[in-house]
Amino acid sequence: MTRPNVAVIGLGNMGGPMAANLVKAGVTVNGFDVVDAAKTKAAEAGVTVHDTAVDAAQASDVIITMLPNGGLVAQVLIDIIDAVGDNAKTFVDCSTISVGEAQSNAEFVGARGHRYLDAPVSGGVAGAAAGTLAFMVGGNEEDLESIRPLLDIMGRSITLCGPVGTGEAAKLCNNMILGVQQIAVAEGLVMGQRLGLTSQAFFDVVSNSTGSCWALTTNCPAPGVLGNAPADNDYTPGFATDLIVKDLNLAMDSVEATGTDAQLGRLAAQIYSQLQADGLGAKDCSVIFDELKDRN
Repeated sequence: MTRPNVAVIGLGNMGGPMAANLVKAGVTVNGFDVVDAAKTKAAEAGVTVHDTAVDAAQASDVIITMLPNGGLVAQVLIDIIDAVGDNAKTFVDCSTISVGEAQSNAEFVGARGHRYLDAPVSGGVAGAAAGTLAFMVGGNEEDLESIRPLLDIMGRSITLCGPVGTGEAAKLCNNMILGVQQIAVAEGLVMGQRLGLTSQAFFDVVSNSTGSCWALTTNCPAPGVLGNAPADNDYTPGFATDLIVKDLNLAMDSVEATGTDAQLGRLAAQIYSQLQADGLGAKDCSVIFDELKDRN
C-alpha cells in the first residue's frame, strides 16, 4: 500500500524525532517550525523543510501537529484549511490541549470536509527518538485505521479512547498521575538519602517493588543512577517543568468541570507552579528532586 505524504508542523523536541522516524521508514515528510535550529536538524534527518506550515501541508495528505498550546494549534488549522480548500486532508493533533479545544478543532475541520483526530502522546523525548510513544487517540475508528501504519512507525501503543476529545482526556489524566508520581519519587529519594540510602540502593529496591513507576525507572530524578536520564544531563528536558505546569493546569480545569476530588493532583499543580516561579521552568520536571534535597 502506498504511504501518504506527511506534514509535521512543529519540529521541536518531540515533533523532530517523530518526523525523523517517519523518514527512516521511507515516508515522505514535509516539515515546518518557527525555530531555525529545529528546521536545520530536521533537514539533516531527511525532512523536506518548508517556509510555512501551509506549504508543508499543501504537499501532504496527512498533517501532524505537535505544538505548545491549543491557541497555536487552532491558528495553524485555520491557516492550512483556508489555503487547501476542498482537497481533503487528515489532521492528527499530537499536542496536549484541552478537551474542549480538541472538540472545537474537530468541528471546524469536519465542517470543511476534512478529518481530525486528537492523538496526544506519552513517552517523552526518549520515546519520540526511539519510536516507542504511546498514542491516545480520540476520533473515528475508520480515520484511525487509515493512519495507523504511520503511528506504528512512531509508537509502540495506539489506543482508540473514544470520540474526539477522549485522547486529550486520557493524556490529562496520565500527566496528572505523572506529576504526583514524580514528586513522590523525589520525596522518597530525599528521605532515603537522609536515612543513609544511596540513590542506587533506593533505585534497585523500589524499581523492583510496589513503588516502581516511569518517574523512577525511566526518569529517575537522582543523577548517577540511570546514566541517560535528564538528571544526568543537568536536567535538560525530557519533559520540561513549563510543560507539566501547562498540562496540570489543563487537568485542573477538567477537575473543576467534572467536580472531581483530586487533592493530590491539585497539590502537584501547586508544587510545579512554584518550581516554575522559582525559575526552573526550562528544566526537566524531575528537577523537583534537586530542589527538594536542598530544603531543610
